[in-house]
Parts: sequence; structure tokens; C-alpha cells
Amino acid sequence: MTDDDLPPPTSRTVLDAESDRLAWRLAVEAAGVGAFVWDLVTGDLRWDDRLLELFGLDEESFGGTIEAFNRCVHPDDVGRVSDALQRAIATCGDYDAEYRVVLPDGSLRWIEARGHAFADQPDGPPVRLVGAAYDTTEVREGEARVGRVLESMSSAFFQLDREWRFTYVNSEAERLLGATRVHLIGASIWESFPAAVGSSFEEHYRGAVASGEPVTFEAWYPPPLDAWYEVRAWPSPEGLAVYFVDITARRDAQEALDRSAHRLALLASVSEALTATLDPTEGVSRLATRLVPELADWCLVTLVEDPHATDWRRGLRDVGWSHRDPAMEDVLRDYAARRLRAMTDSSYLAQAIREMTPVLMESSASEAVAAVLEPGTARDLLRRLAPFSAAVVPLRARGRTVGVVSAFRDIHRTPFTTDDVALLEDIGARAALALDNARLYESQRDVSEALQRSMLTAPPQRRGLQVATRYTPAGEAARIGGDWYDAFLQGDAATRTPDIVVVVGDVVGHDVEAAAAMGQVRGLLRGIAVHSGDAPAAILSGLDTVMQSLQLETTATAVVARFEEVGPGGDGSAQVLLRWSHAGHPPALLVDHDGIVTRLADADANDLLLGFDPAAARHEGAVALEAGATLVLYTDGLVERRDRDIEDGIEALERLLAEVAPETSDLDHLCDRLLSGMAREEQEDDVALLVVRWAPDGP
Repeated sequence: MTDDDLPPPTSRTVLDAESDRLAWRLAVEAAGVGAFVWDLVTGDLRWDDRLLELFGLDEESFGGTIEAFNRCVHPDDVGRVSDALQRAIATCGDYDAEYRVVLPDGSLRWIEARGHAFADQPDGPPVRLVGAAYDTTEVREGEARVGRVLESMSSAFFQLDREWRFTYVNSEAERLLGATRVHLIGASIWESFPAAVGSSFEEHYRGAVASGEPVTFEAWYPPPLDAWYEVRAWPSPEGLAVYFVDITARRDAQEALDRSAHRLALLASVSEALTATLDPTEGVSRLATRLVPELADWCLVTLVEDPHATDWRRGLRDVGWSHRDPAMEDVLRDYAARRLRAMTDSSYLAQAIREMTPVLMESSASEAVAAVLEPGTARDLLRRLAPFSAAVVPLRARGRTVGVVSAFRDIHRTPFTTDDVALLEDIGARAALALDNARLYESQRDVSEALQRSMLTAPPQRRGLQVATRYTPAGEAARIGGDWYDAFLQGDAATRTPDIVVVVGDVVGHDVEAAAAMGQVRGLLRGIAVHSGDAPAAILSGLDTVMQSLQLETTATAVVARFEEVGPGGDGSAQVLLRWSHAGHPPALLVDHDGIVTRLADADANDLLLGFDPAAARHEGAVALEAGATLVLYTDGLVERRDRDIEDGIEALERLLAEVAPETSDLDHLCDRLLSGMAREEQEDDVALLVVRWAPDGP
């Protein structure tokens, strides 16, 4: 078929073709696209009006050759554009380039060009290159502004494409990643940073792309970067944008702050544990449990009784130990029982005591300690304990060594450092002061108890009268105070059966001065009563007078009761009369064999305290005792405390007496029941308790 065989085009066909060309031209003009044709045979380069306008030229000023085009291109871009043209010609393929042109006025414009090389015959050489170009200056300037922003940011930034390849890296990212953008652009993040594979980085990056949601996280990258990063990643159709900052310094500061807070908490815990008891042995035991497992896997605390002893072993006792593994507690206990005897003079413990400085073994502690132990069981036990590092710190207070802490860690834990030793020294200073205070208290307590025993004598014996006494010191004071009890004979045993006088009193105060005043008042009362033979009210009046005469600057409460044998009753059995008088003291309680409790004084009949007015009237009561009647005298410490007033306490004591007195034949057991039922574990005040039972058929 030839062209002559084709039907002639109709007017409709011509009209459609003209409409298509017009629409294409309008679209091209609207987009600002210029066209060019380069005749590769003649060398002619033809531009349309739009392209001449983009280059700021006209037909006359443009030379129409490739050389004229090159003169318009920025010198830095000529080589790159020429290479792109030559590749298209050589392959009879596409041409693609973006470059800058220098306009006649010297300004710059960015041009994006696309084209294709054509041949007249198949497999023939290209004869022309046809293409189009358009202005990308605004886009480039926008990208440049974004780039300037990204480059000026203090945060690192990089962009990944959908294949996880770097497409952009700012200068801060280059610095933090330790690689230039030349090496990173186009490279896979997983190949460039293999440690990120399987890490939090990969988990969060892939999660963000999969979910389409941004993520924020913190993660550590191992050496060579060896740093913590705070990362924010935003997914986009192009890939993933990542901002990150190095937060290693911040993390280190936070960890240091956390360590400091932990250290303060540990110091507070140790101080609380040590000050909560005044028993030295219990205190060091608490110290051991506070250090394990916080600072050590196991430790021993040694008391130094005599730091100046010629033989350093004398006066040493391992009194506290703890192991984080309960299965090793028995091994550690056996080692503590044997190690001091097995230590040589070159031992680390001797060194710490002798030189008064800490000893640090950062490694090989098992070998180092074994070397200063005599061969035997102690060395074998040490091998089982297997310490890797150790720190031995003397506990010093008031210029002397009062103890030693030996702390150990096994091979699975970070060895002791100088910082750990400094912390142990700080703990040791607090522990030493607490231990020394406990020792001083213990010494004072022993002296006080001896003084108390000398003053609170055993009651006299009388057939039919059973007497039991108790004294309980306040939990927060020395073991002596102003409370006292007394029981003694009154009268001439040669002429008649002596009466028994019982007293419970309380001198104001809770210290050694109160105890000293109590000793004076107690002695005066006893002397006045025995010498005068007076009844209870007269005894108290006489004591008030003597206290004023001797200028005893003290006040006291007291209750005095006297048991008088008044002859046989109708059945021939002995009869006893009870007389009593109160001086501002809680009421004595009398309970019969049926459990009925009677107060022997109330608010109306309770006379003035001792030490105020010797002329004050003293009243006295009397009652004949029935068999089985029990008299209870006590101080206010038994019935009064912070959460209960004294009246409520007396009522509680009455109820307890009614319950337990009839069924309790042994008075010592009755005293214990009363104390356990009324007092707290940590007694707030001293308690003196005296119980007398009239049992004519008893011993």
C-alpha cells in the first residue's frame, strides 16, 4: 500500500491535529518549558523562544552552537553537563542534567534539562539530540534554604530512601557518625553501621516505616561510636528522616546523680539501722545486712575491743556477717569462726588496724587472702567463698579504731574501685560513731544497773505475805531513772512482830540526776519510817519536812502502805490491817480473791506531791485484808503513754487485774502478765511495780 492508496485526510482529522499541537504548545508554555534540537551532523543548535528567554538571550546574541551553550553554563558545571551529553550520544540514549547558567547580568539560574539522541537508521549513529529544559531556580533555592537550615542545626540529620540508603547527611551527622557524606551517600545504613542490625535502632526504624508513625527513643551504639543517642525518626513516601543528638554526657550526668542519690539513700539506711539500736553486736549485724548485696556479695564486720593491744588479734571478734546467697551463709559463718585464729601478722586485717587505712584488692582477692592464712580449714573455706575483689575499711571514731568492715565481690561483679572504698569509708565513719556510742551506752547501762540493784533491794519475808517487784526502764533512756520501789520492816522485833512497809515513788525526771535524787528521797523515807515507827501519812509529812530542811530541789510522788498484824481472828488465824497514804501518786489498787478491784485513793483523796509544802495535810486510809487480797502499787509509766491518758490507763489496768489476778497464784507471773498487758515493747517511761498478796495459809 502506498500513500496514494490512503484516503485523503478529512477536514475533521486536520482540525484534531491542529488542536492537539495547540494544546501541547499551551501546556509547554504554561510550564515554562523550552525546547532545543542539536544537529549532530552540522553542529547547529536551535533553541525556541522560551529557552532563549531562560538563558537571557535572543537569536542574535546566541551563537547557535554547542560552544555558545557551554559559554552560558557555569564553569563548575560545564564538565558534568558535557559528560551527560556525550553519554547520551554514545549510547543513543537519554540525556539528563541539572546545572547553573550565568545570565548576561551575571546572575545565576538553575536549569533542569532532559533529552534523547536519535538516529536516522537502525543501528546507525545518532544524528540529532532533541530535548527540553525548564527553570528550577526556585526549587533549588528552597532546597538550599532547607539545606542551610539542616547544616546549621545542632542536631544531626540524615535521610534514608526506601532501600535504606543514605540520600542526605548534614555536617553534624558526619561528626557524630564519624564518616563523611562522600562515603555515606548511596550506602546502606545496615552495611555502614553493622552493629545497628538487630538493635533498638533497626527495631524502631523498621517499625516507623511499617506503621507510618514517627518514633522517639534512646539507644546506645557500641564502639567505635560508643555513645548514647536520642533519636527521632519520621517516615515519608521517600523513606525515613532521622534526627539524633549525642546524649552520652547527659546520661553520664544522670547516672552520676542517680549514684549520688543511691549513695545518700544507702548512707541514710545505714545510719537509721545503726541508730535504731544501742546494742553494739546487733548494730554491726545490721551493718553487714545493709552492705549486702548493695555494695558487696558478702562481708564481715569485726569489733576491735583494744586497738592498742600488743597482739593485734586480742580483742578482735567477728560479730556480723552476711552473704547474698543463703546457701553460703553456713560456709561464711564457719569462716568467721575460724579466720582470726588462722591469720598471720601480714594479713590485710592487721594492716588495716595497724596503719588505720583501707586496703583495696581489685582482683585475685582469693589468692591474696589465702596467702595470709595458715593452711587449714579457714583457708579451705575461703576457697569455697571464692572472692575476686575486696575492700577492707577500718571504722574509726574519736581517734580510735572500733571495728573493721571486710567486703568482698565475686568474679561476676564489677571489682571494687576507689570510689567504692570512699563510700565504704563514709559508711564506716557513721558506723564507727554509732558503734562507739553503743559501747558508751552499754558501759553506762552496766554502771546504772549495778547502782539500781544496790538501791532496789529484795523485799523482806513474812509468813502469809507474798511480795513481788519489777522495774522496767524507759526504752530511750539509761537503765535508771526516778522511779523506785521499796519494802522493809518497821518496828522492834524484840517486843512485837514488825510491820512491813511498802513504797512506790517517782521523782520527776528520767536521767542520772533524777536517779540520784531518787536515791536520796528513798533513803530518807526509809530512815524516817524505821526510826519513827510512824504510820504512812506521818511518814510522808516527815519526809516533806526533811526535804525542805535539806534543800532538796526536787519533787516526787509516792504511795506508802503498811501491813500490820492485829491479832488472831475468830477462827484463830492471823489478821492483817492495811494502812496507806498517797502523795500525788496514781491510786493503789486492791483486788480480792473474786477479782473485784478497789481504788485505795481517788482524785479527791490524793494529797499534794512531795517537795511543795511540808504543812500540807496528809490523809490516811485503812482496811482489814481478807485472805487472797492483792495490793498493786505502780508508777505512771505503767498506765500512761502518748496515745492514752492516765485515767484510761488505770481503767485498763483494773480490767486486766480483775481478769488475771484470781487465776494467777504466782506473784512473779502476775507481775509479768501486768507488764506485758500494759506496757509497749519500746517503753516510753520507767515502770516500778510492787505487788503484795495476803495469803495466811501460804509460805
